[in-house]
Amino acid sequence: QAQVVESGGGLVQPGGSLRLSCAGDGKAVSRFLSVVWYRQAPGNQRDLVASMTYDGTTYYADSVKGRFTISRDNAKKTVWLQMDNLKPEDTAVYYCQANSQYWGQGTQVTVSS
Repeated sequence: QAQVVESGGGLVQPGGSLRLSCAGDGKAVSRFLSVVWYRQAPGNQRDLVASMTYDGTTYYADSVKGRFTISRDNAKKTVWLQMDNLKPEDTAVYYCQANSQYWGQGTQVTVSS
């Protein structure tokens, strides 16, 4: 059973928005002490997109800075990645990593007209 589950991916036109969710299972992941969103396009390595530490400090890759926002609600055991002004180069499978060890199965994001 997966400890974290991503959702919210889909097909969107350039300039559009999506909000990805990463939900903890409430057992292994009852709260997000740290969370990292990664993405992997076909043929590419898995790249860090955004992260949040236990104290709420955030980090964004230069390629998404100003367009993506990471947020967390530990009461809901959920982390979100709000993605605005999406570009075709944002197309990838997006993965959530919780507490430096638990991975989700990924959710596909496709940006295309």
